[in-house]
Amino acid sequence: MSGVLAMKYGSRDITFTPQKNTTRLSHSEPPSSINPDIFRGLLAAEPDFREADISDVGIVVADKTRLCQYPVYLPLLTGYLVESGIRPSGITFYIAYGTHSRQTEQECMESYGETYKRFRFVHPDSRAVEHYQTLGTTTRGTSARIYSELYRHDLLISFGAILHHYFAGYGGGRKLLFPGLGAYESILENHRLFLDFESHSMASGCRSGQLDHNPLALDLEEINEMLPPRLELYAILNSRKQVCEIHSGTTYEHFREVCRRYDHYFRSDEEQQYDLVVASAGGYPKDINFIQAHKSIHNAASFVKNGGKLVIFAECRDGTGNPDILDIFSWGGREAIFDRLRAGYLNNAGTVVAMLEKTERMEIRMVTSLSEKEVKLMGANKCSSDDVQKMIDTEGGSVAVLENAGMLYR
Repeated sequence: MSGVLAMKYGSRDITFTPQKNTTRLSHSEPPSSINPDIFRGLLAAEPDFREADISDVGIVVADKTRLCQYPVYLPLLTGYLVESGIRPSGITFYIAYGTHSRQTEQECMESYGETYKRFRFVHPDSRAVEHYQTLGTTTRGTSARIYSELYRHDLLISFGAILHHYFAGYGGGRKLLFPGLGAYESILENHRLFLDFESHSMASGCRSGQLDHNPLALDLEEINEMLPPRLELYAILNSRKQVCEIHSGTTYEHFREVCRRYDHYFRSDEEQQYDLVVASAGGYPKDINFIQAHKSIHNAASFVKNGGKLVIFAECRDGTGNPDILDIFSWGGREAIFDRLRAGYLNNAGTVVAMLEKTERMEIRMVTSLSEKEVKLMGANKCSSDDVQKMIDTEGGSVAVLENAGMLYR
């Protein structure tokens, strides 16, 4: 390939010149098949909206790490509800933080637009155990606890993007309610299934795009049957974070159908691996912190040969996303980490293990705002964009670029 490539880094681009024989790895961009009129038609077709006894509606939305053009579509959704006879005071939003930190007011305004001013938004704290109720215990031992207030509504709606997820298979859909509105300890019990304590590695079935034979995803499917009935609105986004499709459903099979449609655009059938892969996490918010950027690192690493090199552009303006993971990285390698986690799983410990598995297999360099010390602790090396250009110019093996590693996966 020839010309200049622009790699997303936070809210800006960093450019470099690829080698002539560089392979460009990319997903298919979904064509836009949604607009305000079509969206309103989708809502009008739903029988739940025609029920005469509905006066109170709860709407679950994602946080800033998984935006879904909410400033455009939330006014359409609430407008339709109000036109259907629901008073604005009868509409409540819940932000599916999971274990993520609470957003600032400014971040909420940027994420949800004027809707944030006009309606009641609830900011659940997953550690405030008094606000959660137990639904049951799964066959894998997860005590499913969910935010109690959800049960007071006549109609519950979840609205978010379908994305692949490197250990849950896919994000969105059922994940908005759990772990999105789950209790902290319950979330950790589910996430612990990501690790295989016998082999001291990630559980083999926990991978992007896999729901069957994935212990963590199967646990979520079991929890899904315990969750309150709801209408789910699933969005498929393009690389510019624009909503291209919106689908609706009420069952787990509806969720699976949209996941299969998502695969059509974003699952790669590329079999070759490369000596050097240069990738971007996809810019903000996909590189808002290391925990989010790691998902892109994980995708890009699947295209790298054993002993090869991966360069990732990931700003991480909010740091690691969880300061405790630096402590876990310092425990002394995978074996030591697994030994200590036997006593109790810690939030994001699986991310640490997944990163170490990759740094054992390849050299990873990061263009990032994280400190050199932090990057080193993760088993990687910090570099500059100039360093990247030199690596590209001097690489004698096969080279590939991945402009949006947050979107493409095998």
